[in-house]
Amino acid sequence: SCIAGTLTVVQIVLAFFFHGPRSEALEWAGWICLWTSSIFGVLPILTLRRKGGVARGESYVQTTRLVDSGLYAIVRHPQNGTAWLLINLGVMLITQHWSSVILGLTSMALVYADSLKADQGCIEKFGDAYVAY
Repeated sequence: SCIAGTLTVVQIVLAFFFHGPRSEALEWAGWICLWTSSIFGVLPILTLRRKGGVARGESYVQTTRLVDSGLYAIVRHPQNGTAWLLINLGVMLITQHWSSVILGLTSMALVYADSLKADQGCIEKFGDAYVAY
């Protein structure tokens, strides 16, 4: 996560300096990805607080119940998976520069690997219910 996060930050910073030949359609698609990523970034906070059995005063990630409805019925890792991937993709589409593509794809691969590791943690925490999910 730390390496992927660093690559994403570098990708975003470089986006201010490097741009490839632009396709307006790709740029619009990139902005749509970025705006969509905000949905996948914010909704889990609300959903896990409401349905995850989080104790008062605890972080929303301190769930005691498996949440498999709402946004979690669509995707297992909305924040540290889908939102992050959409940010990388969005920046690649907006900048349309080779440096952004290399950084973004590398970050995306690391985020995917981190999601697989997170699945193992969830299996340990929630057992067969998570496997079935």
